[in-house]
Amino acid sequence: MSKLKVRDLMTTQVVTLRPADTIKKAAIKFAVDNISGAPVVDNRNHLLGIVSENDILRILYRYQLGLDKQNAGSVMLGSSMDSGSETDELNRISEEISNMTIGEIMIHTVLTTSPDALIMEVLKSMIEMDVNRVPVVEKGVVIGVISRSDIVFALYKRKV
Repeated sequence: MSKLKVRDLMTTQVVTLRPADTIKKAAIKFAVDNISGAPVVDNRNHLLGIVSENDILRILYRYQLGLDKQNAGSVMLGSSMDSGSETDELNRISEEISNMTIGEIMIHTVLTTSPDALIMEVLKSMIEMDVNRVPVVEKGVVIGVISRSDIVFALYKRKV
């Protein structure tokens, strides 16, 4: 595996988001495509940032802390963000979070790699920086993603 390049393992069918997409749209994409994060790109597929489930959960947690300070007794995850919540305050917060844009929460500084980088070098950076996925970029354009799961899968794929 030490001689493998990113291009050998990367996912080329990349699920991306746009800065104007909402958290609701991102959450649905994550669930439908069974992913935990995605690059954020412009209309020419140039990398602008990255967003993950953790970024969305941080927002949810921040709002929950606010509810706790108000002693509201409401729990953000007590009901679906789409269904009518038990209180007007939860309805307001659910709508506010759902309509927040990816551009507001995305991470702008992103670890990237080229398709010709060695997998073990990228894996080392991923571990050191606690990153789950790295966009693969050529001339600023996202052409793939390499994730921890791509690397783990490769360990067994070759043995079958």
